[in-house]
Amino acid sequence: CIYCKPTKPFSRKTDLRLLLECLKYQMKWPGSQKQALLTIISICKQNGQYVEFFREIGGISFIYNLSKSSTFSQVKETALFTLASLAELRGVYSCKQSLCREETFRDLAQHLEQKMPLTEKRVAVYMLSVLVANNRKVYHKTYIQFQFMFFLMPLFRHSFPDPNTSYEQLQLWATVSSALCGSVNNPQNEENQNTCMHVFPLVKTWLQEVALPRADLAQPICSFIGMTVANNSCAQQYFVSVGGLDSLSDTLTRVLSQSAHSAPACKVATVITKTLSACISNNGKTHLVSSLSKLMVIPGLLCLLSSPNLDPQDQLAVVLTIGHLTDACGEFVGNR
Repeated sequence: CIYCKPTKPFSRKTDLRLLLECLKYQMKWPGSQKQALLTIISICKQNGQYVEFFREIGGISFIYNLSKSSTFSQVKETALFTLASLAELRGVYSCKQSLCREETFRDLAQHLEQKMPLTEKRVAVYMLSVLVANNRKVYHKTYIQFQFMFFLMPLFRHSFPDPNTSYEQLQLWATVSSALCGSVNNPQNEENQNTCMHVFPLVKTWLQEVALPRADLAQPICSFIGMTVANNSCAQQYFVSVGGLDSLSDTLTRVLSQSAHSAPACKVATVITKTLSACISNNGKTHLVSSLSKLMVIPGLLCLLSSPNLDPQDQLAVVLTIGHLTDACGEFVGNR
């Protein structure tokens, strides 16, 4: 497609018009459409005004319809990716708000129900996460919130990677985890947190199965736990009651022994340390001190501080976690 080669900066709007025409008249040429979509992203990233202009000339609506009607999987996938990329651009709100309709969430939900390539499903989840992130308006719509959680929770439960899982499956599960993190804490949503915490028993077993060094698994698991329990005493207490805190400490102990001579193990240890801190901070410690007094992780965290593999930016997080643990254990001893 000759229109996929942008011209000089002063004619970017002309480029966008031509690229939209290219999309419309190249319906039988998926390669040309895909290239046009990627070029649109490249242009719009230069200036948020281009996104608004593209929306005004009907570009957003056309790409949205293209994502539903195209018979080519690569075009559907790239169209969804384009919409998500434009909606995610900082300072551009009109595009995101124009897509935040019940129809969009219904279509995406139906999209996830269909059999499709894993990469296409992952892009659909990515678009969902973009639409709900930093968008309080969405959370006032019960239908949208229900659809979001109804389709993502089963995906999260049943797509956890095993040792034989493909890279695409791993990426799908990680994207679902990221989307759920956004749904509970971007902005914080206590109702979604209380929904997500019901999978803690399953998440606890995943922690126990994480083979070292698997930062690609530990990061999504710990992010999910940390976001779900953040500033939510009910979720924190439930996590403790199902043995989650014990699993965290056991996994942390396993990786701490390797953190001094393994950068990946040190990374996993740091991620788990931050999660442990989220589980006990901003909470009346009376419900947690009995569990914390049994966790012999403080000596290991002190060793982690001296690890040559520890990122200096993570040192503060480790120190804060040690402070939370010693404070809680001190209260426990004092109460006894």
